Amino acid sequence: MYEITTKSREATGKWEEFFKVLSDETRLRILLLLSKRELCVCEICQILGLPQPKVSRHLAKMRDLNFVKDQKEGQWTFYYLNIEDPLLKDILQQLSENSHDHAVILNDMEQLALKEKSGTMCQRPERITIQVK
Repeated sequence: MYEITTKSREATGKWEEFFKVLSDETRLRILLLLSKRELCVCEICQILGLPQPKVSRHLAKMRDLNFVKDQKEGQWTFYYLNIEDPLLKDILQQLSENSHDHAVILNDMEQLALKEKSGTMCQRPERITIQVK
C-alpha cells in the first residue's frame, strides 16, 4: 500500500495545480510556447492573438504557482519555464511532441517559428532557449 507522506502530499498538490493550469487552453498554449524558448509578454500576445491584460493575468497565475519565472529587462518582461518535477516536465514534453494533431497548438508553433525567422523577436542580449526533456 502507498504511504502518504508530507512530501507526497506536497507533490500531489503541485500535480493538482499543474493539471488545473493545463485544463485552461490559454495557459496550456503559453506553457507549450515557453517549453520552446523564453518569450516576452508582447511576443506571447502576438503569437496567441490575445490582449496583453489577458495574457499577463494567466502568466501571473502560473508565476504564483512557480511554473514560470519572469525576468524584467527595461520595458520588457521575459518569461520562462520553471518546472522542476521530472514527471511534470515529461508530461509537458509529451504534450509538445504530440500536439501536431491539434490545430490551435500547431498554429502557435508555426507563428513562433515565423517570428524567429523574420527577426521580429524582442531583442535581449542573452535569451534563454529551453527544451523540455
